Amino acid sequence: MHATQKLARFGAALSATELAPEVAHHAQRAVIDWFASLYPGLGTPAVAVLTNTLAEELDHGPSRIVGGRMATTRAAALLQGTAAHAAEVDDSFRDAMYHPGAATIAAALAVSHSMRASGPAFLKAVVAGYEISTRIGVVMGRPHYKYWHNTGTMGSFGAAAAAASLLQLNEVAYANALAMAATFTAGLQQAFRLESMAKPLHAGRAAEAGVLAAQLAAGGMLSSLDVLEGEAGLGQAMSTGPDWSTIDSTLGQDFHITRLTFKNHIGCGHTFAAIDGALALQRQHGFTHADIERVHLGVYQPTLDIAPHVDPQTADQARFSLHYMVATALVHGSVRLSAFDPDRLNDPATRSLMQRMEKALDPDVDAAFPGRRGARVAITLRNGTQLQHLQPDRKGDPELPLTDDDLEGKLMELAGPVIGEKASRELLARIWQLHKSTELP
Repeated sequence: MHATQKLARFGAALSATELAPEVAHHAQRAVIDWFASLYPGLGTPAVAVLTNTLAEELDHGPSRIVGGRMATTRAAALLQGTAAHAAEVDDSFRDAMYHPGAATIAAALAVSHSMRASGPAFLKAVVAGYEISTRIGVVMGRPHYKYWHNTGTMGSFGAAAAAASLLQLNEVAYANALAMAATFTAGLQQAFRLESMAKPLHAGRAAEAGVLAAQLAAGGMLSSLDVLEGEAGLGQAMSTGPDWSTIDSTLGQDFHITRLTFKNHIGCGHTFAAIDGALALQRQHGFTHADIERVHLGVYQPTLDIAPHVDPQTADQARFSLHYMVATALVHGSVRLSAFDPDRLNDPATRSLMQRMEKALDPDVDAAFPGRRGARVAITLRNGTQLQHLQPDRKGDPELPLTDDDLEGKLMELAGPVIGEKASRELLARIWQLHKSTELP
């Protein structure tokens, strides 16, 4: 069997089975985090431009976007997939170097609304999307992540699997949906190395591409089922000839959705271990930012590549600035949405501390990537005291997970200012009932 067929066999079978309570619960946690990410993303410039551009596909169609506005199914997936990634607060599956929720849940919700699917069917689609896409991401490995933005590439598979599950495709059609998603994959890291609005569009386009792939397969469209492992396939073209032979070995037993990372800060997740390590030293030793003479951050290579800005001029650049993220945490105690307000971007204390900060590759920390996302923090105080801390994981990783209460608090913090406290609490209640409800969020 080809890899697409192995994955399709799992996805098609999952649609006809009941989720274990633990798996359903973790899927609901992912949906909570998705909505927490979606609402602040709706107000970003990228989503504003996209909404205007999609005007002819809005206010009609079978799907519904947040706020009650109708849309075509693909437009709903595109718009909400983009919004869910735009504020940089969405989930990730560490080993696949990938934010699965943005595209997968956007696609699942758009198709579910168009089909009036039940809560359990929606959750099963979400699980299928996570399990299939993260395994492809793991096989593609670190070589793929050198140039490609996995949220755009792997996201197409998450969206396709979710949509295929809801469309109740048989194994053959399901495999063709995944194969077509493979040829739709895109998203270059260079697209967000300079000032750019493009990064969240990778998630949105992945959501739209996955929905289209499943719709085409439902209509009888065929694709090359060996597109993952073939000599001119995804593995050869976008990685270094990875091994697909065991891609289905743990499907149905080890559910990746139970081991997600949920962001505890706002911004690029590659900066979070350094933030956690710096704050741990500050809590332990009681110094303030004014007491600091020098900060040295030892990190893994993607932190240097993806969060490179040493003098960020915009909110987008600040989210991808290791210097800014760590400095603002030490000065203000946390990195929330307010960290990217115009007045905070030019905060004199933060800017001063950034000038006393340096970063470098730490070989031991880098060797643990992607399975662990750590940082080594060394701080020298003005009185000569030297402090060091190895932060092997980030708060929010499976080793230091956010609780259900933490996730509820995250949604209240990020959705509350947009839809109000009452509506946010009602949304939480609906999500926690999805495993037995006909009402979708």
